[in-house]
Amino acid sequence: MTVFFVQQPPMSTEDCFEHYWRQEGEWVEEPNRRRGGESGVQRIHENGKLLYAKRQVGHIYRSWRYPQGRPTVLRERDALLGLRELKVNVPELVFCGAKQAQDKQWRALLVTSALDGYIEIQDWYAAGGREQYGEAVHDRVLQAVAQNLARMHLGRWQHGCLYIKHVFVRVTGTAQAAQVDAALLDLEKCRQRLTPYKAASHDLKQLRRHSSWSDTDWRKLIYFYETVFGSAIKGLR
Repeated sequence: MTVFFVQQPPMSTEDCFEHYWRQEGEWVEEPNRRRGGESGVQRIHENGKLLYAKRQVGHIYRSWRYPQGRPTVLRERDALLGLRELKVNVPELVFCGAKQAQDKQWRALLVTSALDGYIEIQDWYAAGGREQYGEAVHDRVLQAVAQNLARMHLGRWQHGCLYIKHVFVRVTGTAQAAQVDAALLDLEKCRQRLTPYKAASHDLKQLRRHSSWSDTDWRKLIYFYETVFGSAIKGLR
């Protein structure tokens, strides 16, 4: 069985898969063993463009729909496409493909464009971004993060692994004229829930546990979030 999804012609899907599989670059995430296989992420360059290639062997998840297992990159592909339709900032999908050999072992690839100018929000704090731009711009950072999260959850998508390291920001310009954007990464565990509330409750409680925002910052983020979401989430303030 072979499953392909491709967004980048003109190569055939087979040739495109082999092309990216042969690419080599700096490991961002060294290959590690989990889910019965290996998964790692490399930076690669193509035509002057920085890409990230997630490369997997035998790395699968199981569900009632896929009891025999399915490569996790295919779930991440579905999330990337679904979230971009909801205007949630996530990496642009370049290529995704999965091949199953005769021994039933999966090889799978997910190639995405780099988020130009974005950095982990914790790195932005560490570099003095909050002090440089001031509290008014920092409020807009929290608002941008909250808006992305609310749009995701309104579409019933649950990130599933929402740690602060998966929240990225881009702040450009000077003073009050600064342009503020936020984005979400690492959607490998992302899936749709029955209701927006279930998706929201899980992710926001997880994010609160794994972030270092003060109580005041968190209340602001939740205010911005609920303004878009349209209702309160119990137990978050």
